[in-house]
Amino acid sequence: VRPRLPPAVEIGKEVTSLIKFLQQMINGTSIGFIYALIAIGYSLIYSILSFSNFAHSTFIIAGAYTGFFLLTSASLPLPLSLLGALAGAALIAVFAEKVAYRPIREKGNPTLYFIIASMGMSIFGENIVIATIGPKFRSYPQILSVTAFDMGGISISVLDIMAAVIGSVFLLLLMYIINETKQGMAIRAAAFDLDTVGLMGVNTNQLICLVFIVAGALAGLAGFFLGMKYTVYPQLGNLTMKAYIAAVFGGLGSLPGAVVGSVLLGIMETIIAGYFASTLRDIFVFALLILVLLVRPSGLMGVKREDKV
Repeated sequence: VRPRLPPAVEIGKEVTSLIKFLQQMINGTSIGFIYALIAIGYSLIYSILSFSNFAHSTFIIAGAYTGFFLLTSASLPLPLSLLGALAGAALIAVFAEKVAYRPIREKGNPTLYFIIASMGMSIFGENIVIATIGPKFRSYPQILSVTAFDMGGISISVLDIMAAVIGSVFLLLLMYIINETKQGMAIRAAAFDLDTVGLMGVNTNQLICLVFIVAGALAGLAGFFLGMKYTVYPQLGNLTMKAYIAAVFGGLGSLPGAVVGSVLLGIMETIIAGYFASTLRDIFVFALLILVLLVRPSGLMGVKREDKV
């Protein structure tokens, strides 16, 4: 019979386990907020045009590199570099909409053409970066303190706090725009029927351009934080696949679903990596995608559609 541990030792083990669990929850929520910034862009574009914009990875790369060069080459302060990253990614998003998607839309081509064009834009953007800037990894300058806040054994970095706060502000601002402004009302109406909105006098080209600006800016914000948290490299946009799975998990086309799905995915990822093995993290994520598509294709908070990608 295995001897019982003294009560103090058992309590100590329980406290340690609880601290580890809470640390994983915080780490997962932190990366979940970054996923949410990307997933909302996916959901916004999907809600209007009913296709998954895989060129979203290019917007993230644009934000990450713009922020990096503004901080290093231009020596701009952090707030201006952050705004520059948003503007740079939004500009690339508008370029993609006007060059790749608008001609397809105006010719009345099927949704499949949008998906193929988005894949082409994603590959084109990544290779343009490799050909012009180079393939090597680049690190953001150390602006924020590397010291983490310690709260009863739970560590929270300054960068994670900043990402959560700024990300939450932008998400709340977007919710306000969608729910309380005329432009938001037009976006919500277009999500039901874009053609009817055009017949009602709304300039659909301008509306779609606005959606791409918002989606691109949020992706640029995510790219900036990913660059600061990790490094900047041409394949950084590949992380959008996780955000896409989060958007599907929460429900493509649903903004609250994108946020909920992203946070839940981030938490589940860190728990899998922390309690089992980091090599199982990606296996779990893609298995989750298959399971959702089989059991509930509309996601946790999505609305069923006839045309589902």
